[in-house]
Formats: sequence, C-alpha cells, structure tokens
Amino acid sequence: MKTKQELTDILDFVAEYASYLLGSGVHTSRVIRNAQRIGTSQGVDIQLSSFQKSIIITVHDERSGEVVTRVVKIPALPISFERNSDLSALSWDAVDEHLSLTDLRDRYGELIAKPRMDPIFVLLTVGLANASFCRLFGGDWTAVGIVFTSTLVGFSARQRMQAHAVNHFLVFILSAFLASLCASSALGFDCTAEVASETALATSVLFLVPGVPLINGVIDIVEGHVLIGCSRLINALLLIVCIAVGLSATLMIVKNSLL
Repeated sequence: MKTKQELTDILDFVAEYASYLLGSGVHTSRVIRNAQRIGTSQGVDIQLSSFQKSIIITVHDERSGEVVTRVVKIPALPISFERNSDLSALSWDAVDEHLSLTDLRDRYGELIAKPRMDPIFVLLTVGLANASFCRLFGGDWTAVGIVFTSTLVGFSARQRMQAHAVNHFLVFILSAFLASLCASSALGFDCTAEVASETALATSVLFLVPGVPLINGVIDIVEGHVLIGCSRLINALLLIVCIAVGLSATLMIVKNSLL
C-alpha cells in the first residue's frame, strides 16, 4: 500500500521521465508503455494523456485508493535516438531487476547526464549526408562540394540560433535562406549540366526537413492519439512552409540567373 507522499514521489519521477521522452522526439504510445512499465515496477497504475505542449499524468494505487494527478510541461529538447533508446531500456530494467525508485532516479540521472555528440562532428556528418543526397539526385562533383559547404553554413547558423533560443520558425527560415543562398553560387559555375545547379539549390535545405515530427504524427494518428498526431503534423507543415519561405527568398534574388 502506497502513501500519498510515495505516490507523489513516483509521479514526480514519471512526469520528468515521460516529458523528457516526448520532448526528445518519441511517439506517444511508446512513452505511455514505458511510463506504465515503470508504474508496474513500483506497484501502481499510471495513466497518461499527451498534448502538444503538456501531458496529464495520473498515478493510482489500487490497494489504498489514493490518486495523484499532475499536468507537466513538455520541454523542447534536441532529438537523440541513442538517449531515447537508453531511457526506454531503463523501463524494462525497472521491471526485470525490480529497481527501487531511488535506483531508477540514479540511473535516469546518469543517462541524461551522458555527453551528447560533438556539435562539430554532427555538423560534418550532416554536411556529408546532404552532399550525398545531391550526388544521388544527379548533381556533379562541383555541385556536391557546394552543397556540402552550404550545409555547413546553414546548419552552423541553425546551431547558433538554437543555442540562443531563437524562435524555431525563424530558425528554419534563416537557415534555409543562408544554405540556399550559398548553394546559389553553383549558378556561377559552368557545370556539366543545367540540372546540377538546380539540384544544388534543392538539396541544400534537405537537412531542415522535419522527418521526426512527420513520422511521429503519422504513428500517433494510426495508434489512436489523433489530437497530438494532428498537432505534430501541423507543426511539421509549418516548418516545411518556413523552409519554402527561406528558399523562395533566395530564388527571388537569383531568379535572373535561373531564367
């Protein structure tokens, strides 16, 4: 039988855990399963409802009849598939190893305290990925080099703006504009084919495509979480519009070179 204070302690941990997962790009049903698994390990029932900016969590002890409910804000966090996987594994460890709440807090603290990937390493790998898309879509090696450089400029600008908490819609517009403006330098080269410069422009902004919100939105709708699924799809659509605005600004500047 759990006291109200014990339920509150469990709720505090699960709220922090679930909000961290949702803020890191995990789809809703996975968060619910993980939270309920942790609840099972602590001998309580957990119900969770998720919205775009907040979640409602209820912890219920069937033996004592005590119920505690809380509304928690979802933080905006960088997406990390490795960290999400580790946190999901923690919920299985809680059940398999019968971890106490103190042990869970300690392991959770160790996982979220792990250093993230070096920003320079991420910058270079994103640049290589974007350059590979350019080559895949028919760009020549000159265009590939330009896309790589343009991606470095756009992505580094995105990193800087996110570090200063700039509005994420503005971040997407400016990043798309800077990347595509740098890629427009391909128009000044005598490329092997006219399509090479167009490919460079088109692929220079692919690093901004919001794949995670799009995928999570579809998964949430398919699994019955229609409200947050639609919210995620709308947010992804707005980000795509921001990319189009930034790219359009560049096209307005270099339109004479494209004609």
